[in-house]
Amino acid sequence: MKPRFLGIGELAQVPSVAVVIDVMRAYTVAAWAFAQGAEKIVLAASLDEALALKARNPGWAALKDGPPAPGFDAVNSPGLLRSTDLGGRTVVQKTTAGTVGALAVKEASLVLCAGFVVAEATARLLRIRACDDVTFVVTGEDGRAEEDLACAQYIARRVTDAETDPGEFLHRAAASGAAAELANGVRQGAHPDDVALCLELDRFPFAMVASLEDSLMVLRPYPAP
Repeated sequence: MKPRFLGIGELAQVPSVAVVIDVMRAYTVAAWAFAQGAEKIVLAASLDEALALKARNPGWAALKDGPPAPGFDAVNSPGLLRSTDLGGRTVVQKTTAGTVGALAVKEASLVLCAGFVVAEATARLLRIRACDDVTFVVTGEDGRAEEDLACAQYIARRVTDAETDPGEFLHRAAASGAAAELANGVRQGAHPDDVALCLELDRFPFAMVASLEDSLMVLRPYPAP
């Protein structure tokens, strides 16, 4: 496999296969939403779109980055979301970087969204599909977020070597600026367990595949074969 690691702004063309990485916290949160029973996640382009989609679809839940806000049911925190029952519901998610990255590659033939919590399932799907040319979209900090880059490099390595030691990659993520901000309470709408939850390797047995459905970018869990 030939992996490329690019920030959102470096995407000069539509990749064939894209793996969008947001460890802290969009795609850790998405995985938790599925674990809590969500049927699908609609990735919104703006806060206004998220609220409009919720208004048009009674029963949908909306979540965002930052502190709680009127109209939103949850915030982008795995620690806070893990106690929320989302059984059978559709979640609309808008975040600063993660959802932006997925929407930037919406025309790709295969779009996976990932963090450490679904690393092995993601690598396995890439392996089974025999994906040779894969673009990893490092969403945080204009492509420089160490936690996202570490996760992307780990998944890429894991595709060809299932015995790859995760220790170095998890250590890099734990020492990242995003982890420090969460641990020190810099980011609003957070829980003290968020960093630990974002670094739980292979917590969930599914990959997450995003595709266009009626003009909306929809994320769904995909059980790893």
